[in-house]
Amino acid sequence: MAESPLLNVSFSNQSENKSNLTSCPDLNDWWEIVYYLVPKYINAICVIGMLGNLLVLIVYSLCKDPLKTAEIYLMNLAVADFIFLTCLPFWAENVRNKFNWPFGNFFCRSTSASVRLNMYTSIYLLVAVSMDRYLTFVHTLTHGRIRSKTMAKGICLLTWFFGILVSIPIFTFRTVKHFPQWNISACILDFPDPLWATAERLVFSTVGFALPSIAIIFFNFSTIRSLQEHTRERRALRTQYCKNHKDTKATRLIFLVVLMFLLCWTPFHLFTFLDVLFQMEVVKGCFWEELLNFGEQFSSTLAITNSCINPIIYVFAGKYFRQKASEVFSQFFPFVIKSKTMWYHSQTLTIFWIQ
Repeated sequence: MAESPLLNVSFSNQSENKSNLTSCPDLNDWWEIVYYLVPKYINAICVIGMLGNLLVLIVYSLCKDPLKTAEIYLMNLAVADFIFLTCLPFWAENVRNKFNWPFGNFFCRSTSASVRLNMYTSIYLLVAVSMDRYLTFVHTLTHGRIRSKTMAKGICLLTWFFGILVSIPIFTFRTVKHFPQWNISACILDFPDPLWATAERLVFSTVGFALPSIAIIFFNFSTIRSLQEHTRERRALRTQYCKNHKDTKATRLIFLVVLMFLLCWTPFHLFTFLDVLFQMEVVKGCFWEELLNFGEQFSSTLAITNSCINPIIYVFAGKYFRQKASEVFSQFFPFVIKSKTMWYHSQTLTIFWIQ
């Protein structure tokens, strides 16, 4: 079974399974397509994602106005995505090289640990920002201390610490190991016992996805319900409309970020769970082996895509992010911004005069 940049597949276990499935069809032609297309796709995602997340970091770092609580979480999310994307070119080359790892043991460990760090920090930062929106709309009168910026920074630090902590086993047990039957030296997770690999994947699926996803869904559905109630109230009483309108727009942006995260990462975690069942021989046979082989590649590339989607969401759906970006870039390109503003006003006056 091929090693995905995101999975903890043990080649030693799989070689045993493969030896028991001697009648499996030869799909080398399909794998040649994977070796050709997947690295190109990963590299394209890296370029787009790194530029996009760098833009987000520049805007949030150089903006004169202090960051709001939700923006603190989103900035940390951009940092996690940026770190993740810097590791992916190594894995693109690994796939292009038919999973023969050419970069040595240290990069095998460090890039794998960085990938796992991103996977934990990203989802728990989304839990935090979803909770922030939940407190804003559902517990409006009691959320002040919990939603303070100091508290948000503390939560971010705890999230990073937790991500580093759970990445230590990946850094410890990742190694480059030679497999003479395939004539490759692969970057794999080499646990002392096969049960360790199964336990680690189960913990990853539950603690790294299932439990935080339940929290995210609960917070967001509660927030949606509260927003619907607030909308009905605002129609009756038009008080504090502007502030609530801004909060609603920020919440819609976060809904999009959360939705895209779940859409991109759910297939990956589904195949991770199926792989656990395959290793435990709950499911077996050529069909499942090949389904997991190609499913892991598809779900990994879909999960990778999420790291470049957030900046696109901010630009196209984040009105206030665009305003911050305009303010930041006006500091460096004042003449361009000024000329565009003058053109906009001249067009508006022309239309008004014609009318």
